[in-house]
Amino acid sequence: MNSTKMATSNRLTMTHVSKIILNCSAMNKVKQNKIIFFGNGPLADFTKQCIENSGTCEIVFHAKNKADLDEVKRLKSATPSLFGILASFGVIIKSDILELFEPIGILNIHPSLLPKYRGASPIESAILNGDQDFSVSVMKLVKAMDAGPIYYQTTIKSDEFSSAYPAKSEIYQALSFRATTWLVEHLNSLPTPIPQNDKEATYTSKFDTSMSQLDLKKPAMNLLNQIRAFQNFPKSKIKIGDHECIILEAHLDTKTETDNRAKIKFTCGDNQNIIIDRLQPLGRKPMDANSFYNGYMK
Repeated sequence: MNSTKMATSNRLTMTHVSKIILNCSAMNKVKQNKIIFFGNGPLADFTKQCIENSGTCEIVFHAKNKADLDEVKRLKSATPSLFGILASFGVIIKSDILELFEPIGILNIHPSLLPKYRGASPIESAILNGDQDFSVSVMKLVKAMDAGPIYYQTTIKSDEFSSAYPAKSEIYQALSFRATTWLVEHLNSLPTPIPQNDKEATYTSKFDTSMSQLDLKKPAMNLLNQIRAFQNFPKSKIKIGDHECIILEAHLDTKTETDNRAKIKFTCGDNQNIIIDRLQPLGRKPMDANSFYNGYMK
C-alpha cells in the first residue's frame, strides 16, 4: 500500500501543518477538479480546508447533513464529472446516491488503518486503547459500514506529533492533511483499490454521557486516555468536594515536580496519581487547577 513518509526528526505539530496547508495553493495545476464534499466535525473541517487550499480542487457544494442529499443528487445528475469526497459525515448514504458516483465512488477519508476501528469513533477508540501511532485510510464508500476497498493508507508515528499524547485536534489535523495531500495529487489517476479483509475487522461504538464518570479504580493511564478521548464529547467528569467537574486536561504524577502550588490529584487503581491541570465546574467557565483550588477549595 502506498504510504507517505516523513523524517522522524520532524514533529508534525499543528503549527507546522497549518503553514503547509496555507502554502498548498502554490501547487497550482491547470485542471480544476470540482468536488461535492460530505462532512461535519473536526476531521471534516480540516479536510475541507486542505482541499480548498490545494490549488487543484474546488468544492462546489458542502453536504453537512441528510437534508443536503437531495441537492447532491441534483448536482451530480446534472454534472457527472463531479467527484465526491467524504470525511466524518455521520449519515448513511443510500444506494441511489452511491451509484451516481460510480465507478470511482465517493472517496471516504476514515481515520484508522482499516479494517481496524470501523465505525463512528476510530480516533477516540484508538486513544482509549492507548495507541500512540494514528492512521488514516482513503476508501471507496459502500453500503456496508467502512467496508469498501482501500485506495490509500498511511500511519503517523508517535514521534511525529508535538508530544507523546497529542490532543485530538492535532491528530485530526495531521491525518486530514496526509490523506488530502495524497488525494488531490492522485484524484485523476487513482490506483485500483484493494479489498479489505473483513475477517480482520474491528468495530467502534458511539459514546454517550453514561460513560463520562471517571472510575478511580482504573489505572492512571486509562483515565488520562479517557480524558483525551472524551474531550469534546461525552467529556470526563468527577466530583471534587461538593462540585461536579468536567476534567479538561490532566497528567501523570511523576513525583519529581518542583511546582509548589497546591495540586488537585487523585490516586488511581494502580496506586499512581493523576494531577488535574484544567477543569470546568458544571455551569462555570473552564479554569486552571490553581484557580479552582483558590476559588472552590479554600
